[in-house]
Amino acid sequence: MSAPSVQAVAPSFLRDAWRIARKDLLIEFRTRSAFLAAAVFAVLSVVIFRFTWDPTAIPAIDLAPGVLWVIFTFSGLLGLNRSFGIELAERAYDGLLASQISRESIFAGKVLGNLVFVGGVQALTLPAVALFFDLPVGGAWLILVGVMLLAALGLAAVGTLFAAVASNTRLAELLLPMMTLPFFVPLVLPAAQSSAMILRGLPVSDAAAWLKLLLAFDLVFVAACVAVFPFTIEE
Repeated sequence: MSAPSVQAVAPSFLRDAWRIARKDLLIEFRTRSAFLAAAVFAVLSVVIFRFTWDPTAIPAIDLAPGVLWVIFTFSGLLGLNRSFGIELAERAYDGLLASQISRESIFAGKVLGNLVFVGGVQALTLPAVALFFDLPVGGAWLILVGVMLLAALGLAAVGTLFAAVASNTRLAELLLPMMTLPFFVPLVLPAAQSSAMILRGLPVSDAAAWLKLLLAFDLVFVAACVAVFPFTIEE
């Protein structure tokens, strides 16, 4: 028998990944537990940062990018842990692994679902930070959204991988931040630097080096996570 063609494999991969992502998103839409927790954390963090900030000591334009990415990072963690936690009930995780869906499709579906989750948190947090800190965003919205999506992809890929590792442990809520935060730093640093430059009104070319670094880390982390994931969930 001939090997399946790329044209046949690609639609199957995307279809299976979409099924996994759709299942996770439907569960979250019905319960809304993780998103509401992340949303409350994000808004409360913005309020706390705003009312403990001394505008005479630090200009808003210097403080806001750091606030933005601290909130993105920690609020995103609240949802990443549920990626595989929802599969543990009634041994649904074993059924997922026993299905004919490829491990790569499972990973891609989980990443897609987490990407939507993180994107939703970002869509709530960015206007809140812009409002409370009176940021002159202006026409930089689209560029900022692009930076956030690039960072969100890397965060979702790394977070999904380590959520799979921590899911079968009794200390998953503690282990996940400990494992992911060191890998988040190379993603958050260029994202925060490029966001700061864009908010200051500098041309995109000035932030090009940071954006290229962010894109490079995305490519490396996503490729590495896809390669490692099938071995991770077999353990």
